Amino acid sequence: MKSPVVKRSIVIAGHKTSVSLEDAFWRGLKEIAGGRDMTLSDLVSTIDSDRRHGNLSSAIRLFVLDHYRSQIVGVTAEADKDAQREPIAVSAQSALR
Repeated sequence: MKSPVVKRSIVIAGHKTSVSLEDAFWRGLKEIAGGRDMTLSDLVSTIDSDRRHGNLSSAIRLFVLDHYRSQIVGVTAEADKDAQREPIAVSAQSALR
């Protein structure tokens, strides 16, 4: 069986390195870089310089996860704000059901 993790080479901060990532994380990383008008190398360089510990592959996975998680939280937060703004009329009968 083929491993879902693929080793890829990338140049960051002027030196070549490799990262081992699943295709879904690689696609997410490329999508984020495109959305920010950054090269993939520049985005990975930023992730590399911001990481506190662990290897680069793990830092990238956590970055991609956090990016998409924050989008979901943002959507949920907007829905919560909308729900708080709209008054909900509840009759005494429906409240008892």
